[in-house]
Amino acid sequence: MSDVEFRRAVAADLPAVVAMLADDALGTTRESPDDLTPYERAFPAIDADPNQNLVVLVRDKVVIGTLQLTLIPGLSRKGTMRAQIEGVRVHSGERGTGLGTELFEWAIEESRKLGADLVQLTSDVKRPDAHRFYGKLGFSPTHVGFKLDL
Repeated sequence: MSDVEFRRAVAADLPAVVAMLADDALGTTRESPDDLTPYERAFPAIDADPNQNLVVLVRDKVVIGTLQLTLIPGLSRKGTMRAQIEGVRVHSGERGTGLGTELFEWAIEESRKLGADLVQLTSDVKRPDAHRFYGKLGFSPTHVGFKLDL
């Protein structure tokens, strides 16, 4: 789509990004768009880290999508550089228009440019529609993930 722009997020984008993170069944339980303080604390570290790419998708100066692309250097797989995709969201009024696919195509190509040999993501087990979408994009469900809240 030629009418959209990908760019690195800036602090002024936080309200729109957090609103998208909160705009689904899971996000409403774990995000706080009415209190941006924790996001404002986290943003400078993300922005300063060259391996973190918090990206927004913009049309007519309005943020309509976001994702975070993280480069993870490692020794396994013969020193493979991994790209981790997280926090993918498309504004609710734009869903079903192909923007999700465009976000992933951008992220995959950007991962190649940044030297990654593998693109990976995690997805909550409560998101079967997202899992089907990732499968259509060529991702395989190869692992089981575990989390420990601290």
